[in-house]
Amino acid sequence: MKPVFAARTDKGLVRAINQDAYYLDPKGRFFIVADGMGGHAAGQEASRIARETIRQYIEERLEKGDPPDRLLEGAFQAANQAIVSDQQVHPENADMGTTAVAILFEANDDEPNAKLWCANLGDSRIYHFGDSQLEQVTEDDTWVAQAVKAGALQVEEARVHPWRHVLSQCLGREDMGDVEIFALEVQLGDRFLLCSDGLTEELSDERIAMELERHPTCEGAVASLVEAAKEEGGRDNITVILVEIQNRMPDTPE
Repeated sequence: MKPVFAARTDKGLVRAINQDAYYLDPKGRFFIVADGMGGHAAGQEASRIARETIRQYIEERLEKGDPPDRLLEGAFQAANQAIVSDQQVHPENADMGTTAVAILFEANDDEPNAKLWCANLGDSRIYHFGDSQLEQVTEDDTWVAQAVKAGALQVEEARVHPWRHVLSQCLGREDMGDVEIFALEVQLGDRFLLCSDGLTEELSDERIAMELERHPTCEGAVASLVEAAKEEGGRDNITVILVEIQNRMPDTPE
């Protein structure tokens, strides 16, 4: 089993710059989305630092056989420390931070890419799409998500709550909190969607599932999702990565 993949990012219709960042490993081993915050340029810098630090950490250690959960934990810790260090050098960026989600394929000799490891901090998301069903597999690190889990808010209320963007955890804090890390078994045909909240703020899960169902290629699906989010308002930066498990690996990403 091998992944094919595509990505699309857009600053949306309201924001002046794009503070999202993403990475597609050319070999299809891992993928990253980060959504920065903290001022005009600071958020852009925070997401860039996170992407580059996580990428470099994983690339340097992947061949050494580090356990995937420990590798992802270390990558997020390294990214957090890099952002905090930058804040100390540039105190004007003291409030900058970023969300981050990443997926990493674990291969073995008998069943390559049979297991997928996920890591999350913040409110960017990872979804699984299989058998025409969409499932959010990460938990948002937000006040409203905690309130929904505790039964204090309904899901419909959370979607429009004025505090829905208040993060309880993110990269760029001395105490960043615990990184959510878990493994998923994968099957041929499974699709995994990584996205910033610029997508999920505009589109319901039902609409996301509909767009994924309509488009058989990763490239077509990510383009359609971004355009749909813009049509619904495009109030934030929008970043989407879609990874599909197939029997083949193309010479280049879609």
